[in-house]
Amino acid sequence: MTAAGKHQVSRADTTRRGSRPVRAGIRDVAAAAGVSITTVSDALNGKGRLPDATRRHVREVAERLGYRPSAAARTLRTGKSGLIGLTVTTYGDEPFTFTEFAYFAEMARAATSAALARGYALVILPATSRLSPVDVWSNVALDGTVVVDPADDDPVVRELARQGLPVVSDGRPAGSLPVTAWVDNDHEAAVLDILDHLAAAGARRIGLLTGTTTDMYTRLSTAAYLRWCARIGQDPVLEAYPAHDPCAGAVAADRLLARPDRPDAVYGLFDPNGTDLLAAARRYGLRVPDDLLLVCCSESTVYASTEPPVTTLSLKPRRIGTAVVQLLIDAIEGINQDQPVEQVIPTELIVRTSSMRRSPRTTVNPPRSSGQG
Repeated sequence: MTAAGKHQVSRADTTRRGSRPVRAGIRDVAAAAGVSITTVSDALNGKGRLPDATRRHVREVAERLGYRPSAAARTLRTGKSGLIGLTVTTYGDEPFTFTEFAYFAEMARAATSAALARGYALVILPATSRLSPVDVWSNVALDGTVVVDPADDDPVVRELARQGLPVVSDGRPAGSLPVTAWVDNDHEAAVLDILDHLAAAGARRIGLLTGTTTDMYTRLSTAAYLRWCARIGQDPVLEAYPAHDPCAGAVAADRLLARPDRPDAVYGLFDPNGTDLLAAARRYGLRVPDDLLLVCCSESTVYASTEPPVTTLSLKPRRIGTAVVQLLIDAIEGINQDQPVEQVIPTELIVRTSSMRRSPRTTVNPPRSSGQG
């Protein structure tokens, strides 16, 4: 290490009396490593044709000095802020507290980690507010955005695309919505598997709790249910409600089990449907799973300890959160720009007691002896 380097290390590691620690800058790293500022920049940003040993040495020095690149300097140098947005657009101005649901919590956690791993920070923003979407989103300098379950002709997506920002959708977009890429599950296949699972457990009339929103998850899942009913010759037994309203979900569950053609099994598309249906079944004196089989789509661990435990469909939000961020950052950095990217993530049915009907007891008489008449 050069004398200048020793001096710079000493300066970075000491504090002025009565002041905060002096923050090491890129010049300090260059001096301590015995290289130019340009070499430091290339080494830390993965650019240039540097020997691996030089790149490794610069990074070790930067780590030892506690050097952190200036966000403002990076913005001036690259034209990028290092910020990416995340929003749920389906429900617009509705009072939907999506952050309380396990799917969004898991997805956002994975997305945040994936962003940080590539040097970006995640900013969660509302889809709309009393201001227009243009005003809300223009207040934050974003490099791109992830949207969860965009609705038909989504105004947020269209405005962001108009601004030239890449948009990646968690959920298959409808029609010509201008997204750069999307990640989703095969909702049709998942619903068909659930219905077949319930039928194999003895269900003869399967109902559906669904939503009134226009996102593709709700639309594809409901359409798959209706096709399945048509294929097996069952009249559809479904109730739809605004999914942003938890009270409406409980009412819809009660309404479904109060029908004269009451189902003997139900699949609920949304997180609270499992507990709503359990409560409604108790009110009507229905035993689960003896009188009513239940499945709901949820990432919540609470369903492992309900009475009885409820079978749930997992959409794998951690995998989706990681995938949408990777696709978005690839688009921001000009990787794989040739065509829109589509990824389908497998689902998992976690089977518990609520969808496993016990076989009816049978009485086996002992064989008659040959001497009996």
